[in-house]
Amino acid sequence: MADNLSDTLKKLKITAVDKTEDSLEGCLDCLLQALAQNNTETSEKIQASGILQLFASLLTPQSSCKAKVANIIAEVAKNEFMRIPCVDAGLISPLVQLLNSKDQEVLLQTGRALGNICYDSHSLQAQLINMGVIPTLVKLLGIHCQNAALTEMCLVAFGNLAELESSKEQFASTNIAEELVKLFKKQIEHDKREMIFEVLAPLAENDAIKLQLVEAGLVECLLEIVQQKVDSDKEDDITELKTGSDLMVLLLLGDESMQKLFEGGKGGVFQRVLSWIPSNNHQLQLAGALAIANFARNDGNCIHMVDNGIVEKLMDLLDRHVEDGNVTVQHAALSALRNLAIPVINKAKMLSAGVTEAVLKFLKSEMPPVQFKLLGTLRMLIDAQAEAAEQLGKNVKLVERLVEWCEAKDHAGVMGESNRLLSALIRHSKSKDVIKTIVQSGGIKHLVTMATSEHVIMQNEALVALALIAALELGTAEKDLESAKLVQILHRLLADERSAPEIKYNSMVLICALMGSECLHKEVQDLAFLDVVSKLRSHENKSVAQQASLTEQRLTVES
Repeated sequence: MADNLSDTLKKLKITAVDKTEDSLEGCLDCLLQALAQNNTETSEKIQASGILQLFASLLTPQSSCKAKVANIIAEVAKNEFMRIPCVDAGLISPLVQLLNSKDQEVLLQTGRALGNICYDSHSLQAQLINMGVIPTLVKLLGIHCQNAALTEMCLVAFGNLAELESSKEQFASTNIAEELVKLFKKQIEHDKREMIFEVLAPLAENDAIKLQLVEAGLVECLLEIVQQKVDSDKEDDITELKTGSDLMVLLLLGDESMQKLFEGGKGGVFQRVLSWIPSNNHQLQLAGALAIANFARNDGNCIHMVDNGIVEKLMDLLDRHVEDGNVTVQHAALSALRNLAIPVINKAKMLSAGVTEAVLKFLKSEMPPVQFKLLGTLRMLIDAQAEAAEQLGKNVKLVERLVEWCEAKDHAGVMGESNRLLSALIRHSKSKDVIKTIVQSGGIKHLVTMATSEHVIMQNEALVALALIAALELGTAEKDLESAKLVQILHRLLADERSAPEIKYNSMVLICALMGSECLHKEVQDLAFLDVVSKLRSHENKSVAQQASLTEQRLTVES
């Protein structure tokens, strides 16, 4: 075979130049045969022969053997070591031109060749996008949707190109959504549907395409799949149910597509999603709760949903997952409740519906995602709700768990939310009993550490809570404030030019409040606060400058 192959390559060099069609066709057939028998070895010989450079001239629209040449390129480009040589031989540009052919075999082999050359190379795929292949391929999909092999080629290409961010804008300017939904409706085979799903998922990350897919009727297809597959225990059906419901949730992440499907809470899609929550299928429960969390990204939607009994449905769902429950369902249901609790008008309604009690059942959870959402939900619920904040703040089990989570160094989100909830319990309740509970549980040191956070909002929440502690229960907290080195931290915050104006302001308010404690007062005197504070009298922020004058007077009088 080796001798034959060498002869074929030599002959091909000659015939490629003088373009003797019969000999050329014969040589190309021999090459394809050799590639079918031993692709790697044949590819190496093709590369060594320098024949690749001649292929570009055989890929013109006038050439009668362009389909066979494209087929050979597709075969050799299955080998990673051949891809760069194909690029260096200048094959990409003539192949892209051939995508305008009317011949289905030419289109198929050209698509395969481009796909194999650019496989796994973001830079080459980006080059194809810049050469405008996306609109061409979308058009091809529409024209040749009866040709299974061509359709598959287009889908593979879309799957690869859709991973690149730069492709999304081009896809959005075509009618890809319409074509894919049309194709999807016709597919019965699981494998073909899976291929379409693999293209839809990355495309649906783009908000403009999300809306196009909704308008093209994808949601109705997905709801139908869910209905068909929900009771099946076949592996393929379970996979399809998961993929379909996940994609549905993804479509709801776009503001416009979400509002279009909500339809003021009367939309068929929204109603269907509601029916997933009481289902016995975990995947549907999860998708239903996530969908509600997405619908709840808008205050109007939240108010409507709470008024129409969604909270009770979510609480029932949580109840079913308290003991050894499904963590993803717990997380999703808590996410939905957290979002629903954001509008002020919903807080009291949700509190009286018993949401805090439902949420507190998960205090024993060891799963950080569940802990994180649980904390966020409670923090939203007690915002400006003094009575609820006091009730929770006196709950020793909760406060002890918060103090424990404030040390969850491996989970920054849980640690941050625990600190914020501790601070919120004090700020919203303004209750001496809450402060005493937090002092007894060892929470003071965490609030002092929180004042040094890199997030201004958290620093500020900590300083306001500490000022309330100093104003209401200084005697109870002074030992903890002293051992947490609060005074030194305040000195550092005031001296640091990068500290935000509100941080400087609240630090000075807190210094004045600490003067009632003998040991803390002494620390303030020892640290020469007067120098730092007097500099702030000329601060550009009026509130900071005024507070600096007041603080300076207080320090002078009490020195």
